[in-house]
Amino acid sequence: MIRKPSAELVWFKSSYSDGPDGNSCIEVAIAPHTIHVRDSKQDHGPRLALSLTAWAGFVSGAAKLAQLEPSGH
Repeated sequence: MIRKPSAELVWFKSSYSDGPDGNSCIEVAIAPHTIHVRDSKQDHGPRLALSLTAWAGFVSGAAKLAQLEPSGH
């Protein structure tokens, strides 16, 4: 079964986006019970839908990894 969202998602890109094309990033859309994630270069491509708990774990893990990187990238 394919469910269509009841409202159009509003996507935003990280302020940390970088890269030679200025478009090397993910985009995120917030819904009441899920966080949606997609590749900013493929806005009609595959998407992830994460629970709020899963998103919190992802962000926490990414922050810990960023602290381990010598250059911060």
